[in-house]
Amino acid sequence: MKQITEGELKSASLEQLKTYCGSLREEIFRTVSVCGGHLSSNLGTVELTVALHRVFDFPKDKLIFDVGHQCYTHKLLSGRANVFHTLRKRGGISGFPKRSESEYDCYDTGHAGTAISAALGFAKARDLKGENYHVIALVGDGSFNNGLVYEALNSIKILGSRVLIVLNDNGMSISPTVGGMHELLGELKGQPPLENIKLFERFGLTYRGVVNGNDLSELLPALEEAKEELSRGSVLLHVTTKKGQGYSFCESAPTETHGVSPAPGRKEYNQALGEELCALAKGHPEIVAVTAAMTDSLGLRPFFEQFPERAFDVGICEEHASVLCASMAAGGMKPYYAIFSTFLERAFDEIIHDICAQNLPVTLCIDRAGVSGADGETHQGVFDLSFLSFVPNLTVAIPKDIGEFRSMLRASVSHRGPLAIRYPREGNEGEIAEVEIGKFEVLHSTMSGIVLLAAGERCLALAERIRKSALDEGMDVGLVNARFLRPLDEVLLRSLPQRTLITLEDNALIGGLGDAVARFYRLHGIEKNVVSFGFSDCFLPHGEPQELLRDFGLGEGPILDAIRSAYACR
Repeated sequence: MKQITEGELKSASLEQLKTYCGSLREEIFRTVSVCGGHLSSNLGTVELTVALHRVFDFPKDKLIFDVGHQCYTHKLLSGRANVFHTLRKRGGISGFPKRSESEYDCYDTGHAGTAISAALGFAKARDLKGENYHVIALVGDGSFNNGLVYEALNSIKILGSRVLIVLNDNGMSISPTVGGMHELLGELKGQPPLENIKLFERFGLTYRGVVNGNDLSELLPALEEAKEELSRGSVLLHVTTKKGQGYSFCESAPTETHGVSPAPGRKEYNQALGEELCALAKGHPEIVAVTAAMTDSLGLRPFFEQFPERAFDVGICEEHASVLCASMAAGGMKPYYAIFSTFLERAFDEIIHDICAQNLPVTLCIDRAGVSGADGETHQGVFDLSFLSFVPNLTVAIPKDIGEFRSMLRASVSHRGPLAIRYPREGNEGEIAEVEIGKFEVLHSTMSGIVLLAAGERCLALAERIRKSALDEGMDVGLVNARFLRPLDEVLLRSLPQRTLITLEDNALIGGLGDAVARFYRLHGIEKNVVSFGFSDCFLPHGEPQELLRDFGLGEGPILDAIRSAYACR
């Protein structure tokens, strides 16, 4: 679409602004249909973003998106309309705010709950430097469940800076919003009890609302008033929007259209998780399922429908969910906590102290592990093997396919300690066979001096391709399914006759499988040549998973070169 200039936006009539909104909405729908991305959340915030750009002066003023996946209109209005078709493609623009991409993106975001803290930081920096600009945090009601929001609210009076918090209330995160704050916001949208308004005032905020965030005739004057009130103190402007606004099928199915893939893929691991947990729960009344606002994305909808009294969505509260699981386990239940790898990072403290230090039987079902692709740095699940590898009492499993994942879930029922199972989004079904905790699987045995140790479905598929190429060159190579990081299969590692071991992992190279194997041999005085391949020491950008594997440490060429080098040194 044609770039809408700042001058055009500032001088447009109300009817022209509505026309712009229609064009922006069409461009978002058209692009996401091709590139994939977050659809319904962006459709719902078109008018709100247009109004913010009309009233405020970006990039001088600072707009900080909470989570950030609803920034598409902002990108279209800030000089990136001509490259919007590259959304989420390698080398194209990100689906999230990126400081390196534009001066209009003042702060990188990708996880919920950070915007108010970040806004306060900008405001305090502004005040200390004697500068003059406005700071706006755009926060969804789903993020208002996150504990970090309340830590930030608690600091507003302490820091004494002025910020505008625009609360975008659409009743949704990815799943429908739940919890006490959701109920309070619902009351505010009716006849608001005075004590609810006073709650925000106690934090040092002037509450204004509720405003229809999809109606520019209501929204523009409300933002102008909020802007004027910023001269006296911080303001919370409560607006309501319709997720999926303008496209009826998105409005009626906001969860299903929250994230859209450009094309259908293979079977997803989350479907197997839902099927297996439902089957296991029928014979095990102690099994419970927990999620942090991602019931459908993690495959738990069937469990929630069949066992509602044993299913818990706590909202975007990953740390709270971890402690909830730990305490339920201490009380005799068997919790399964399903979560994306990148979001589990937020609960690291609770994994160590609440789950593992007490050796409680909580099973972490870690979805989107490894490189996740188009969502970029904040969503690449490439650190979990590293930050889980050194936690005592924790078993870490890496299935080779969905069939082995099912086997691990079945084995988990009788497992008495903490267990983490990490897996990618999609995979092959595979056979279901008994899995013994801590035991690797030899897939191809050989008397040659080289063996590949591969962890997870992507790396095993890569290893199979490399092994075939090696055989074509006359080099025989063994292959082992290294399906446990903790505990390592020490019996197998001791017995391997090969001099060179090449490890492959869909994880950051530092601290993962390769480091663990090399450490084992070093500590036991066993002389082996361990050559490790994983992701480079950097944050991975957005792009197709296979491109990222190739370009950031798991390319077939360098691994074949390592095999050739080992063969030459026999």
